[in-house]
Amino acid sequence: MYIKLYNENPNPKQVKEVVDILERGGVIIYPTDTVYGIGCDITKPKAVERIARIKGMNAKKARFSFICYDISQIAEYTTPIDNQTFKLMKRNLPGPFTFILESGSKVPKILKSNRKHVGIRVPDNNIIREIVRDLGNPILTTSLKNDDEILEYTSDPELIYEDFQNLVDCVVDGGYGNNVPSTVIQCENGEYEVIRQGMGELR
Repeated sequence: MYIKLYNENPNPKQVKEVVDILERGGVIIYPTDTVYGIGCDITKPKAVERIARIKGMNAKKARFSFICYDISQIAEYTTPIDNQTFKLMKRNLPGPFTFILESGSKVPKILKSNRKHVGIRVPDNNIIREIVRDLGNPILTTSLKNDDEILEYTSDPELIYEDFQNLVDCVVDGGYGNNVPSTVIQCENGEYEVIRQGMGELR
């Protein structure tokens, strides 16, 4: 399935179509504020394993992140967030950042994979945030890379559909994506460290 959505005003009926696919255990490709991502409902282990196969990874060893609608939803899936980290996230989210936080008990086992931390995003993109809000829980996210030696990330949704239509259940076209991934920030005990500088500059 190929669904065109507009970031300024995502059509609720089409958003619901995408959510229905996720609720059935489907895999989707979607826009963010950085690169296109491939993901599924984090509560569907078979879909998580399917994404790992598409990416050529072991689901239990892969470092998957997930997308939340807002900071309150993030707090449901982490240990209590200290004040400094909360203020940092509040200043910068929604935005092109992945925060590495200590995972809480609601994170599915397949995403913990013997690690105490999980990467969490709240992209500045209404399409994926509305999908997550309608779904009611986060979706797994991993960047969609290609084999091009010059362009590491595929940014044209029509080309993405050509390449992945037989591997996923839906490609959400939100316009051209970017070729720069998110900035990754490790947060612990009120301290933070930028471990990958990407598109975002922390405020």
